[in-house]
Amino acid sequence: MAFMLKSMVGGQLKNLTTGLGRGDEKAEGESCEAAAQGMTTEEFEEYHKQLVVEKMERDASFAQKKAERATVRSHFRDKYRLPKNELDDTQIQLAGNEVELPKELAKMIAEDNEEEVKDSVIGQLASIQNLDLDSVKDKAQATIEELKQTAKKCTVM
Repeated sequence: MAFMLKSMVGGQLKNLTTGLGRGDEKAEGESCEAAAQGMTTEEFEEYHKQLVVEKMERDASFAQKKAERATVRSHFRDKYRLPKNELDDTQIQLAGNEVELPKELAKMIAEDNEEEVKDSVIGQLASIQNLDLDSVKDKAQATIEELKQTAKKCTVM
């Protein structure tokens, strides 16, 4: 019981006395922290500056990674025609719009595009060895023009 009373009143009393000589204790506190770590105050200040710089570098790297992930997500949203996310757009803008797709993903996308072309009708026609696609294209366009001309001449339509 006495312990509880002492801790409650002692804490209040300590706060009251620390408010009176605040500037001196702060300087003593910094030197105490530096002395506790075995450094001088200059070394301690340099150490804190270095910590701040490292934290800024980590934050910048983290923002870059977030922007890269947002780029990947936005790419897949475009590919599958899903609605855009404003959060991803802002993350990309915060990174300075210097974000590109990762190399591995870009390779995968290029391979997918090649496979889509191969799987299409034109890709299948291109795989035939003795077929000239340009001549087939010209013949198809000529046929379409002929159909348009005959449709104009037709009185029923």
